[in-house]
Amino acid sequence: MAAIDSGTDSRVAVLVDCDNTSPEILEYALRMVAQFGRVVLRRGYGNHATLANKWQEALVRLAFTPCLQFQYAAGKNTSDIALALDAVEALFDQRADTFCLVTSDSDFAYLCRKLRERGATVHIVGEAKSPDALRNASDQFFEWTPAEPAQTADFVPSPAKTVVTPKPKLRPKSVVSAVRLLAADTPDGRVHVGTLGSYLRRTDPAFSPQTSGHSGLISMLKTYDLLHLRQEHGGNWTVALNGRPEGIHAQQVVNPSDAEAR
Repeated sequence: MAAIDSGTDSRVAVLVDCDNTSPEILEYALRMVAQFGRVVLRRGYGNHATLANKWQEALVRLAFTPCLQFQYAAGKNTSDIALALDAVEALFDQRADTFCLVTSDSDFAYLCRKLRERGATVHIVGEAKSPDALRNASDQFFEWTPAEPAQTADFVPSPAKTVVTPKPKLRPKSVVSAVRLLAADTPDGRVHVGTLGSYLRRTDPAFSPQTSGHSGLISMLKTYDLLHLRQEHGGNWTVALNGRPEGIHAQQVVNPSDAEAR
């Protein structure tokens, strides 16, 4: 997935709410943020029971700094406060301009909004349980799905019953609405696919063609009867609403069997 208006020189801070998620999420989070820039801060926040047990190996192996926070009173989560303060401090000290919060806790939605108000880019890596309030407070939300548990040796599934069901290919109406909106401001009624993708992720940080069963945005757009897709000179792709008059440089509709742009 391409980064949204982020250069490779961005300084990224990865801050993990260890009390709220699983160590298995760490490697996925690092793969996601690698596309946005150089990771300069790696910190994991949690209480003694969390950091000393299941998180210790993962934090050490992936070079995270453990930030131990004792609970001064029952029911009080001091780790959240420490994470939020360190994020704001890193922004004001100009050590980071892009933040990846690894959490599914909606309490961090306000922190996301404050960081973005100050010009920072905020990505969230969380689980399916992450509420909309947290997802929509970020620039981009990455949903991590835990791996399926390994089957025991006592259970051997029958090969004859193994059926791989392809994921249905969905066509969200929001894509057509986005093309209609963006094309209204262009002289030829066409929108660059890259611009469309950025807009869709800004309006829905969890947007991804893969979750709708497509290999990429180009593949998704080819399935819409209401959209006209073509490849311009130079290799860039543009899309328009079908039936709209085009300029003198109009080309033939791209055949869906043509190779996709990478």
